[in-house]
Amino acid sequence: MTAAKRFPALALIVLGAAFMVLPLLIVLDNALKSPADYSAHGPLSLPHGIHLDSLKDFWNRVDFGRVLLNSVLISGSVAVAGTALSVLNAYAIGIGKVSGRSWVLGFFVLANVLPQEALVYPLYYLAKQAGLYDTRLSLVIVFTVIQAAFGTYLLSSVLASFPREVIEAARIDGANSWQVLWRIVVPVSRPTLGVLLVFFFVWTWNEFLLPLVMLPSNDNQTVSVALGVLQGQRLMDATMTNAAGLLGALPAIAFFLLFQRTLTRGIAVGAVR
Repeated sequence: MTAAKRFPALALIVLGAAFMVLPLLIVLDNALKSPADYSAHGPLSLPHGIHLDSLKDFWNRVDFGRVLLNSVLISGSVAVAGTALSVLNAYAIGIGKVSGRSWVLGFFVLANVLPQEALVYPLYYLAKQAGLYDTRLSLVIVFTVIQAAFGTYLLSSVLASFPREVIEAARIDGANSWQVLWRIVVPVSRPTLGVLLVFFFVWTWNEFLLPLVMLPSNDNQTVSVALGVLQGQRLMDATMTNAAGLLGALPAIAFFLLFQRTLTRGIAVGAVR
């Protein structure tokens, strides 16, 4: 591609990145203002001095350290468990000899498009009956299954094109099904698994409805629920609202940036395949 053709594409990428970053910069700008500064100069002006009172007030008001730990534990557990469950399911469907493979994949597609509103009462009832209501474990189990539905569908299509010669050679050498999975399939599929890990963490972090229903007590609330509940109580001014949005988004952004190379490598490998 010549320089003349690369420039418009690069300009569009830069413009798109600017539109994505600009809201976060505005939130950061307003989170560092005092309420008086915000009222006097509006949301688009630069802060006249750095004021951290809104960040401190929000942190103390919702006990942000506790809800942050809850979100990290739940999202991290779901990311790991969902990826592992997706691998096991996809290995059985994509490489194993599962009868009715098309019907099974159709069931996972249906699970992906089912709205969460339809799941609220059944999950609430089951959690109550199992004694798991208002526990982080209940949310980990629910989201592991939900996220694994998408992961299974994606990995099944990837493993369906896995070279059969490699698997047959491993079995001739005496490898059983578990050894084929952990020593051959998983290492080769590691970039795709990294993509699922990042997606599952970010998706679970941003969930609001099911955590709101399944975790009513303050001790088990996640970041998204704490933000929504406090906003609904109308206890926050504009600067504290921006501080809440900033603190709520930063961990997910940090996780995304930390695994950016893994995500890029996984997408590139999928494109090559």
